[in-house]
Amino acid sequence: MTTNRDADRRPPTLVLVHGTHSSSAWASGLTTELTLRGHRCVAVDLPGHGAEAFYPRSYQAPQDLGELAIEPSPLAKITIDDYVERVVDVVRRARRHGPVILAGMSQGGVTVSRVGNAVPELLDRVVYVAAYCCVDLPNMAAYLETPENGDSLLPRIAATVVADPAVLGATRLNWRSADPAVFHAVRDALAGDFTDEGVRRLLGALEPDESAGIPLAEARGEAHTWGRIPRTYVRFTLDRLIPPALQDRFVAEADRLTPDNPTDVRSVAAPHVGPFDRPELVEIFSELAAGR
Repeated sequence: MTTNRDADRRPPTLVLVHGTHSSSAWASGLTTELTLRGHRCVAVDLPGHGAEAFYPRSYQAPQDLGELAIEPSPLAKITIDDYVERVVDVVRRARRHGPVILAGMSQGGVTVSRVGNAVPELLDRVVYVAAYCCVDLPNMAAYLETPENGDSLLPRIAATVVADPAVLGATRLNWRSADPAVFHAVRDALAGDFTDEGVRRLLGALEPDESAGIPLAEARGEAHTWGRIPRTYVRFTLDRLIPPALQDRFVAEADRLTPDNPTDVRSVAAPHVGPFDRPELVEIFSELAAGR
């Protein structure tokens, strides 16, 4: 398959997209390690995240759980189109300096696929890191009902939900809850081999609000656009949020859609949130940046 890099020999830029309730900080360790190896990389803050994150007054200590359930969220107005627009802008700017590899983690895979549909000519490769890669079914929510997702511990994270997403327009999670069930749910679903200290750091880094519309947004990769782009799927074999069986389903569906463009599959023994500076993951991205 002909790619942008066949004609453009400049080093690529790795553009990294975070998952739900998160920010570009998820990739800080990865971008540091890759930069020290001489690679160009940038992690994007999606709208309403990172420097734009919203922390309700009632989320602070002492918490007001009643108010936390109803305090309006600016993320209610944010859509998948806003996410795509933000990332396309970064991709266009990076493309002026050479090829672009676009990678997404977890829910970030939805944005990666939509960007691939929108500007396939600007992307040298798309990479899914334990991420949703919708093909046969229309959106993330539909895949949550599949047999391959049956072992997911996502329902345990429901212990952190403090508001009705349909009413608030945002999925609000109380990562600062004093309930021990929250701590154990996060460890089991997201961070299986983390120390207690590592889980506490993770809880401190997660953001309370996420647009409720993203899991319901049309997210299928299209054969004539996204399907032309070389792709890699990085399986996390210890993932208990997106089980390996569901990750394998994403790969199988993509390969059926584009049999002439099979997925490059890599595997890392990691839970859902990495961390992303694991040497194996750094090596995978270094190899992809080098065209291997």
